Amino acid sequence: MELIPVLDLMGGVVVHARRGARADYRPIQSPLCAGAAPAEVAQALLQLAPFRTLYVADLDAIAGTGSHDAALAALAVDHPGLGLWVDAGEGEPERVARRAAQGPGRPVVGSEAMRDPVSGTAALAVAGAILSLDYGIEGPRGPAVIHEQVQLWPQAVIVMTLARVGAGEGPDLDRLRAVMARAGSRRVFAAGGVRDLDDLKRLADHGAAGVLLASALHDGRLSPDDIAAFMN
Repeated sequence: MELIPVLDLMGGVVVHARRGARADYRPIQSPLCAGAAPAEVAQALLQLAPFRTLYVADLDAIAGTGSHDAALAALAVDHPGLGLWVDAGEGEPERVARRAAQGPGRPVVGSEAMRDPVSGTAALAVAGAILSLDYGIEGPRGPAVIHEQVQLWPQAVIVMTLARVGAGEGPDLDRLRAVMARAGSRRVFAAGGVRDLDDLKRLADHGAAGVLLASALHDGRLSPDDIAAFMN
């Protein structure tokens, strides 16, 4: 199971995401680094362990108010062996194809960003696209057909439970199980709520291909020794 640190970007800095309430996000304060600049936080995370991938949520792009592509391009230059998964609110096939071909990063297509089932289906058909099945407190976000018709899913699927993000309540195992039961051979990644090493073990036991991590890395609930032991 792959461990994937998360950078949530807003206003040029990394912010602390909590329960999907984006209006309340503030610049991250982490014992791992002095500031909240993307390059600084990414470097601090990569010093914890040899992570292969970073997941980036460009919250300004998702809201349609800006872009952090320049910062992401700089990260790609600074860490040439690092994979970047980028959710920039791109639900249209043209924009997804552009990122897949030109970068920076590999496109994550969030179900909440899809305008309609037709364009959403076309976006997921782009080679290299990753689907994020987004769930709010109200339930599935985005076109119902995307959640229901498994044949539309690409080979990598993230189960994103926004109400668990930054909440320290544990991963949404019931929803993960439900998605994995239908996913076939697809690789399914969990996002939201991981607290500690025991949660990682539970996700691995459930067969998750990977997990997105943020708060537990910054507050030390997952120590370098925990991470090393799990990765080994």
